[in-house]
Amino acid sequence: MYRICGVLVTVLALTASIEGTAEVMSHVTAHFGKSLEECREESGLTKDVMEEFQHFWSENFEVVHRELGCAIICMSNKFSLMHDDARVHHVNMADYIKGFPNGEVLSDRMVQMIHNCEKQFEDIDDECSRVVKTAACFKEDCKKAGIAPEVAMIEAVLEQY
Repeated sequence: MYRICGVLVTVLALTASIEGTAEVMSHVTAHFGKSLEECREESGLTKDVMEEFQHFWSENFEVVHRELGCAIICMSNKFSLMHDDARVHHVNMADYIKGFPNGEVLSDRMVQMIHNCEKQFEDIDDECSRVVKTAACFKEDCKKAGIAPEVAMIEAVLEQY
C-alpha cells in the first residue's frame, strides 16, 4: 500500500511539474508573440502565414516558411534574445524566461533545447532558413518532452501581455 502511494505521489508531482512548465511556456509564447505584428512587414510574412503562426503550438501548424525564421529573428531582436549571428543569447534568453511566473523552472532547459537544435542546423548560412529549422526542431522537442503549451493555455494568458 505504501509503495502504491509513493508511486502515486511521484506521478502527481511529475504531472504538476510538466503542467507547470507548459504554463511557463504559454506565458513566454504569449508575450513573445505580441511582437509579431511589428515584425510582419520586415520579415515578409503574408497575412495568411502570420495568422497561421499564431497557432505555432498546434498539431497542424508546420514550421517551414523561411519568412517565419525572419519573423522569429525580428521578434527575438525586440527582446535582445539573439546575438548578431541570429543564434540564441543564452544569458538574455534565460533571464527573459525567468521574468515570467515560475520561469526559473524552465529557463535553463529551454535555452539548452534551443541550443541543441541550433547545433543541428549550424551549417545553414541563411539566417532565416536556419532559424525556422531550429524553431521546428524546438517545437518537436518540446512536444516530446511534454512541455509544449496547449493553444487554449496561451489564449488564457494572452490578455496579460
